[in-house]
Amino acid sequence: MGALSDWRTAFPTQSAVDASEALLQAWTELASTPRRGFNARTKEPALTKRLKVYLENYVSRERGLLGMWAAENIIGEVDPVTGVLVQERRTDIVYGWNDHTRELKLVFEFKRLGKSKQHRDKYLGDEGLARFVTGIYSRNQPVAAMVGILLAPYAQIVPHIQAALSQDPWTAALRLRHNADGIPYSEPSTLFPKALFDTHHARDKSLSPSYGYIHVAHFFLTFGNNQSKT
Repeated sequence: MGALSDWRTAFPTQSAVDASEALLQAWTELASTPRRGFNARTKEPALTKRLKVYLENYVSRERGLLGMWAAENIIGEVDPVTGVLVQERRTDIVYGWNDHTRELKLVFEFKRLGKSKQHRDKYLGDEGLARFVTGIYSRNQPVAAMVGILLAPYAQIVPHIQAALSQDPWTAALRLRHNADGIPYSEPSTLFPKALFDTHHARDKSLSPSYGYIHVAHFFLTFGNNQSKT
C-alpha cells in the first residue's frame, strides 16, 4: 500500500485493537439476549449510547483501558470571525487515548443494516462511510471504523456491500484505493483481528494525514450469541 504502511510505525496499534475488542465484547454481552432497552428494534442512537455506557462502566475498566469513551461527540467548524457554528456532526462512539508522543481518536460509526439497497446506500453514503472520506469525521486521523448491525443474515448483506465497493458510483465517490490484487478492500483486515475487511480512501489535504489517505476497518455485529458469518 506504499505510503500507507509508513504510519504504522507511529500509530498506537495495540491501543486501537484493545479499544475495538472491548467494544465488541460489550456488544456481545448486551446483545446476547433480547433486552427491553437493547434489541433489534432499538433505534441506532439509543443502541450506541447504551453500548458506550455499558462499555465504559464494565468492560473497559475490567480490561484496564486507559483512554476515554464518548457517545454523540460533537465535532464541526466555528467561523472565527462570527463565532457561528457553521458545521456540526455527532460521532456515534469515539475512543480517545494518548501518551507523550502519540494520539488516538478512534471513531466508530454505526449503521443498522437490512438487506435492502436503501440500507446499503446509507452504510456507504453521506450518512455512513463517506463521512470518513468527504465529510469531517476523523479529521487528520489515519484510522476509523464502520460498524454494521446486521438485521438479516450475513450472506444477504455483506457480500452486496463488497460488490458495491467494486463498482461505480461507489468506487469513485468513496475515492477507494485498490490493493495489489486490484480489489478495493482488503479481507481480512490488516489492522484489526476481528474486523472483516478494510478500505482505504483518499482525502482532501485539510482532512487527511500527511500521506493523504484514511484506513477504515469494517466490523459486522448481530443480535444473539452467534457473531459469525451466518
